[in-house]
Amino acid sequence: MIKHYQDRLVEINSKRENAALHVQTLGRFEVWREGNAIHAKEWGRDTTLQLFQFLVTARHRRGLHKEQIIDRVWEDLDQKTGQQKFKVSLHGANKAIEPNRPSRTEARFIIRQGLTYQLNLNEIWIDVDALEQYIAIGNQALPNDKETAIEAYREAINLFHGVYLPERLYEDWSSEERERIQVLVLGAIITLGELLIKDNPMESIRLAKQALQIDNAWEDAYRIQMSAYFQKGNRPQAIKTYQQCEQVLEKEFGIEPLPETKALLKTIKGQ
Repeated sequence: MIKHYQDRLVEINSKRENAALHVQTLGRFEVWREGNAIHAKEWGRDTTLQLFQFLVTARHRRGLHKEQIIDRVWEDLDQKTGQQKFKVSLHGANKAIEPNRPSRTEARFIIRQGLTYQLNLNEIWIDVDALEQYIAIGNQALPNDKETAIEAYREAINLFHGVYLPERLYEDWSSEERERIQVLVLGAIITLGELLIKDNPMESIRLAKQALQIDNAWEDAYRIQMSAYFQKGNRPQAIKTYQQCEQVLEKEFGIEPLPETKALLKTIKGQ
C-alpha cells in the first residue's frame, strides 16, 4: 500500500514534467506552453482570458454547452452579442495556447463536441488539480504511512501561492472554487501542523501562522500554535496565542473559542 501512494506521487510529478500546457491559478494566473510563458499580448482581449479561466474552473463538468458558458461568463449580454463574444474569445484562446496549429485541424487543448466544450485534462497540468490530488494522497496515507502523508501535504501546500484566480475575485463563477480550494488548503496545513508538533514544533507554528494569513479566524490554527509552544516549553506564548484567538473571534463573530480550545488552555495552565 505504501508503494501505491508513492507511485501516485510519482505519477502526479511526472504529469507536471510532461504536460504540454501548464496552468497556474493560485496567487496569479499564468499559462506555460511547452515551457514558455504565454504573454498577456498573446491573449489579446480580456474576454479571451475570461473564457479560458472559466473552462479551467469548470474543468470537471463534462460537455459544457456553449449557451451555458455564455450565460455564466457574460450573463448580461443578449444572445447575439454573447454568441459573437464567445466565437471571438474561443478563437483567441485557441490561438494563444496553440499558435502553430494547422488550419482546419481539431484543437488539442479545448475539445469541441458538437456545441459542447471542455478542456483536455490529459494534456494540461493545472495547479489546483495537482494540489487536490496531493491532499487526497495525504488523507488516504494516514495513519499507516505518515511519511508519505507529510510529503504529500508539503507538495500541496507548496503549490498554494495565494487565492484562486485573484483577477476574478468578483466573478460569481469563480467564487465556489475559490472557497473550496481555500478550505482544502487550510485542512492540509492544519493536518501537517498536527503531524509535526512532536518532532518539529517550530514548523507547526510556522504552518499555523500561514493558515492564519489565509483566514485569521481559523481556530484550529490557534490550537496548533498553542500546542506547539507548549511542546517547546513556552507556556506564556501559548497562553498569549489563546488570548489572540479569543480577541479575533470576539471581533469577527462575537463568539468565544470552542470548548476544545478552552480545554487546551487549561492543560497548558496545568489546571
